[in-house]
Amino acid sequence: MGRPKQFDPDVAVEHAMDVFWRKGYAGTTPQDLVDAIGIGKGSLYNTFGSKHALFERALRCYHDSQAVALIEMLDEPGPVKARLRKTLEFLAEMDLADPDRRGCMAVNTAAELAGTDQVATELVQRMFARTEDAFRALIEEGQRSGEIAPERDPAALGSLLLNTVVGLRLLARVTESPDRLVRVIDATVGSL
Repeated sequence: MGRPKQFDPDVAVEHAMDVFWRKGYAGTTPQDLVDAIGIGKGSLYNTFGSKHALFERALRCYHDSQAVALIEMLDEPGPVKARLRKTLEFLAEMDLADPDRRGCMAVNTAAELAGTDQVATELVQRMFARTEDAFRALIEEGQRSGEIAPERDPAALGSLLLNTVVGLRLLARVTESPDRLVRVIDATVGSL
């Protein structure tokens, strides 16, 4: 009979998420994972099966912690454009404050693995679709309140806002000054 687990698998997934987020899937070695989690390779594979299976769980963990938080920010009370601005500014400030400049794990995964890893691609597509739906719902709310012109296509604007977030998250990884990000945010909110 094997020894009982001496670690919490959910906490291990959170630690693995941080490593994958920082280094990407290909850049993360099994040794990086065992070092971050504090377990042996045997325990890693016995618990999670493979590096890829752990990566899938880490992506789901990212969605549950990060993507859901974005959607919750959009659902707060107040004027639609102010909530959108607050959300975009929060993302930019968070990315600029991160010393590792990790950006968005979903965006990073799309850039690294889209077209080569079907499972990761599908997970990212679901995250993007959920975010896009939240933006579409925000636009529809703004149309009902009179903040956004009713003739604007909510689905198209939701796609535009998703694209803006993807671009902001990538741009924040390589820019030193918030000025460009502020211009993007101002132009985005102003275009509505």
